[in-house]
Amino acid sequence: MAVLSKIRERSMFLIIIIGLALFAFVLDPSTLGDFFNSSKINEVGEVNGESISRQEFVNELESYKQQTGGRVSEMQAAKTVWDNLIRKKIYANQLEEAGITIGEADVWNEVTSAQFVQNNPQYQNELGMFDENKFKQFLANEKENQTQLWSQWSNYMGQIKDNAERNTYNNLVTAGLGASLKEGETEYFIDNTKINAQFVYVPYTTIADSLVKISKSEVEAYISQRKDQFQVEETRDISYVKFDINPTADDEKIIKDDVAALIPELKSAENPAVFIAENGSDTNVNSNFQYKNFINQEVADKIYDANKGDVVGPYKDKEFFKISKVTEVAQMPDSVRASHILIPHVGAQRVAPEVTRTEEDAKKLADSLLTVIKRNRNKFSDLAKEFSSDRGSAEKGGDLEWFNYNRMTPEFRDFSFTNKKGAMDVVKTPFGYHIIRVDDQKNTQKVVKLATFSRKIVPSEDTENTVFRNAEQFALEVSKGDDFFAVATENKLSPRPAVGLKVLDENVPGLGNERQIVSWAFSKESSIGDFKRFDLEGSHVVAYITAKTEKGLMPVAKAINRVRPILINEKKAEMLKDKLEGSTIEDIAKTNNTSIRTASNVTLKSPTISGVGVEPKIVGAMYNAELNKVYTALEGNKGVFSFKVTNRVLPTALPNYDSNRKRISEARKRLTYKMFEALKEATDIEDNRSIMYSSN
Repeated sequence: MAVLSKIRERSMFLIIIIGLALFAFVLDPSTLGDFFNSSKINEVGEVNGESISRQEFVNELESYKQQTGGRVSEMQAAKTVWDNLIRKKIYANQLEEAGITIGEADVWNEVTSAQFVQNNPQYQNELGMFDENKFKQFLANEKENQTQLWSQWSNYMGQIKDNAERNTYNNLVTAGLGASLKEGETEYFIDNTKINAQFVYVPYTTIADSLVKISKSEVEAYISQRKDQFQVEETRDISYVKFDINPTADDEKIIKDDVAALIPELKSAENPAVFIAENGSDTNVNSNFQYKNFINQEVADKIYDANKGDVVGPYKDKEFFKISKVTEVAQMPDSVRASHILIPHVGAQRVAPEVTRTEEDAKKLADSLLTVIKRNRNKFSDLAKEFSSDRGSAEKGGDLEWFNYNRMTPEFRDFSFTNKKGAMDVVKTPFGYHIIRVDDQKNTQKVVKLATFSRKIVPSEDTENTVFRNAEQFALEVSKGDDFFAVATENKLSPRPAVGLKVLDENVPGLGNERQIVSWAFSKESSIGDFKRFDLEGSHVVAYITAKTEKGLMPVAKAINRVRPILINEKKAEMLKDKLEGSTIEDIAKTNNTSIRTASNVTLKSPTISGVGVEPKIVGAMYNAELNKVYTALEGNKGVFSFKVTNRVLPTALPNYDSNRKRISEARKRLTYKMFEALKEATDIEDNRSIMYSSN
């Protein structure tokens, strides 16, 4: 009652609040959620406290999709846009802290100096010079009309600014990356000092792993002490059984028989191309001549033994059953050498901007050149150099060298391969008019044209239904509480794992781009042990969640395979250390019933000990050790060592170390590309994209 009384007392206040919320909703429905929700639902993330709004992200995403023409997936685009936004904000922050500003004038100068802007006739004056005012007016008009072209220019100038910020910062840092002569001298001596030592080495493998016990608490303690090394993203592990919808032998026989039934009609068809189209062939007719080595080799002999009008098949070619009618037989070379002079015109493909001649003028010029050449064939080369727009061949007198049947555009190809050596004429192609001369031919052979009817080999409806029922039955058995893997074993099915799926992944190993499965695995309603059937293209999949890893410190179960070998070697080292104690190398070798080994000319630059392997910690200890002093029980990568340095050979001092200094400086500058990752690691980044895509 007390609560109701309070509500009545403040009813007017509540009415005002609700009224304001509804009014806001009428103006913009999206504000209703914001009105009552103070969370960051409309933020995609933050960079050092600076918000990346959902609207900003979506705008960048749509712009990027337009730039790529939709050739990338949603998640690929989202990843690229996110990375670009993070990079942009990190560099902007760094420049702001450094007091450096990339202004509009910097961007404008970069844009107007671009060659494609300078050379565009649209922005040039009567003298052919770049006119900045014309360019400004062009952009102003596009901006005022909010055209798609303005959007593209705006994006381009934005990219110029981003690149300028990044390059300015990188260049500033790179300019400060140098090295001193002392560093050059130190590096020279470190790299070239040779160490000779005697050592005793007992490998970890002398103790069986079974003798070393590692507890869960020890693994947990190890990763807790090294939290920065064991940070993980949120992931899911799944296993799945895939039921492929493949055509059966019966399906193939039915399709093959259906195709075979069309042989009499194809054989009698006056226009095979029309017949094939009307009967719904699953492939188009290839109107080109075909060489024997490019035809299905299982039927190539039959096709080339056939006469014009004969039908061969049915035969299986990859995923089709086919029948082929021989419509034309000829003798043709498999390669031709020809020369040409190309005369382009306005409207032709790849025509240069300076070409102004009409198609009619191009034809007249080509015909005139042919007339001249027919009178004196020796002039072909000189005329090609003077008139041909194909400068690559023009410099060689028009020579195109040898080419095969499939290389040239059809009109050019047909003239070159169907005419004899020495033939010459004007031929029109999409690139203009060519004066073509056939210079040589080789490997003349039989070729055919085929009218081929194809039917794709696909599963029947009965087969699809059977596979669906199998997937449903499997899912039903799992739903009864039976173990997923036990049910799979009973049904002779092999589950496949997909380990470490991330929240924004779209690829599932073995299945390809299946974002829906990833989204399901990460949904709030999904738990370990949940399963679901997915109907995919060409298959059904029953997926099962086997593990969930939350963002943060890696779970012990995940870390154990990585940590256990380390802890085993640490415990083995403790077990071996007592055996490698002693006052002399000889005593230590005797105690361990082993021989003294020799390390010769070992350097820090190449810390490999002969007969052992790479041991940087041991070689580092040798480098700093006193001569003839025994150092005992040092842990290495492969075992425990005791050693005595017998000799240390210093390199000859150099007059100066400038070359070493320069090498260090250049090496540091080459590492500038890693700078962004370092900045990113030092930046507080909050990524909430998973919320945005959680329902996808």
